[in-house]
Amino acid sequence: MFSIDNFIRPHLKSLKPYSSARDEFEGEASVYLDANENNLGSLAGGENYNRYPDPYQKTIKEKLAVLKGVKPEQIFIGNGSDEAIDLLVRLVCEPGRDEVLLLPPTYGMYEVSANIHNIGLQRVPLDERFQPVFEKIAEKQTDRTKILFLCSPNNPTGNILEPATVEKLITSFNGLVVVDEAYIDFTDTPSWSTRLEEFPNLVVLQTLSKAWGMAGLRLGMAFASPEIISFLNKIKPPYNINAVTQELVSAALDKTAQLTDMLQVIIAERTRLVEAFATLPLLEKVYPSDANFVLVQVPNANELYGYLLERGVVVRNRSTQPGCANCLRITIGTPTENDHLLESLQAYAAHENLA
Repeated sequence: MFSIDNFIRPHLKSLKPYSSARDEFEGEASVYLDANENNLGSLAGGENYNRYPDPYQKTIKEKLAVLKGVKPEQIFIGNGSDEAIDLLVRLVCEPGRDEVLLLPPTYGMYEVSANIHNIGLQRVPLDERFQPVFEKIAEKQTDRTKILFLCSPNNPTGNILEPATVEKLITSFNGLVVVDEAYIDFTDTPSWSTRLEEFPNLVVLQTLSKAWGMAGLRLGMAFASPEIISFLNKIKPPYNINAVTQELVSAALDKTAQLTDMLQVIIAERTRLVEAFATLPLLEKVYPSDANFVLVQVPNANELYGYLLERGVVVRNRSTQPGCANCLRITIGTPTENDHLLESLQAYAAHENLA
């Protein structure tokens, strides 16, 4: 039976976290003289911006718990999902000894965080369908392999990882299995956060940057057992989510009807683009997508990338990623932006006699 206590770095088990003024007093008072704040106010304006924010984001967690069907104590709030990734590596991996397991092509911050902390890397490429190969992953795990990172829907390929394989990996992997669901809102596939009670080694990452349209506010979420969440809270910076972000996010979480409307537009535009791409010979392959982007393969990605750039269209060249030779990742834009993209692709095809 998995126990997080067996994986926490020993010196962190006894770590006494920083105790802020807001940790030591909860409630309401008429005079606050405990946190060395400027009680005259703030040059930034806004209500209470001169006060430190809630270090545990209780209001946001209560709303997220209802939306996601989890308990508040199963939620960690980070400065983007990247903070949660970094803290998870820091929590269970000993520098110079332990390692994490990646399935390329995948999100690049897993590797960056491992490199920052001097953690080893094992890689098992996804197969030609961009799906994990269970047997090869099992062969790579050792007693030093502490985290398996899965991205579903995967970035940069856009596809959901097959649930049966993911479940098999979670149940067999002797360590933390982190399922990054940054793009989960663009698919009907259920979130793995609904199964936290079954898998004590499971951590699910989500974000408000994509479907919710709040990339600039930098708020990510980790869902896991209360034991794992308590350790993440122990090692995080005291006030990791600023007051403005908490205020705006709290208001946005009350607007789920608007989220539904946005998702309908994005998914409809994704369908329109995929259908249009299928008629363009210059796009040699259009990969299926469960995200808000589409990966396409072209004869010369560098050339097409430069041509689009000249026409004011910026896409992402993913050609350097394993299995993604001559591939461009194209985000689903507004209907007008997508029209401009299609016009540019058609112009390129005509110029290259590929129409």
